Amino acid sequence: MNNITYVGKNLITFSMHLHSHENWELIYCTGGCGEFVFNDSSMKYNVGDIVIIPPEIPHTNNSEQGFTNVHMNITDATLPFKTPIVISDDSDNHILTAFNDAFYYFNSKINNKQLIIAAFGNLIVNYVIAFQSTKPLRNVIGAIKSNIMQNFTDCDYELDTYLKTIPFSYDYLRKLFKSEMGMTPHNYLVSLRMQMAEKLLVTTGGDEQNISQIAYVCGFAEPLYFSRVFKKNFGCSPKNYAMKMQHKKTADDEKTDGE
Repeated sequence: MNNITYVGKNLITFSMHLHSHENWELIYCTGGCGEFVFNDSSMKYNVGDIVIIPPEIPHTNNSEQGFTNVHMNITDATLPFKTPIVISDDSDNHILTAFNDAFYYFNSKINNKQLIIAAFGNLIVNYVIAFQSTKPLRNVIGAIKSNIMQNFTDCDYELDTYLKTIPFSYDYLRKLFKSEMGMTPHNYLVSLRMQMAEKLLVTTGGDEQNISQIAYVCGFAEPLYFSRVFKKNFGCSPKNYAMKMQHKKTADDEKTDGE
């Protein structure tokens, strides 16, 4: 993973024709500024910016004043992005140092240089992940939460379909959501449905007709599946839970009357 297959430099250049790569391309702008143009979007960059382009995405690079850069291709990169992204180096230019060192060793004749190059591949990928702004990621988690809350009562809601529209990898989103929420998006969806189901069972009772209606209101098209999920979360069937809560309420009421 994160294997560097090529590292090169562009001296003052004004445009690059439309092309794509079978591997990830990472470009560090060392001078000038410009704009990458993709099929349906564009992305401006300046000195100190790193543009990350996933495999097989056609793009051009144009600059009125000319640009210089260090660019590399990485295969099997463990990056979470689905679409191109631009990030900025820090004030100490740690990523630039890594790019320049990778360029030096890639083009050197040092024995066993592959071990060093492999280390730089991992380092640069980890830099990119660490240096990306955390605010947009928090915004992504907020958007997922909001989407789930707006749709959790809909039997036709497909969370996976929604998640796949977000320009980050599916597994990365699950891990990110869990790190901030303590559970995966799917578990969050189930928790909202179960919270509503519990409240409705307590207030409406547990006869079969009510259970079917509650299942539908809570986003379950199949009452049987709803019952299985409920039992997994509460340790008993919806009917038994409603009966238990009713008996508890009756006992509490009798105790209050006795006092």
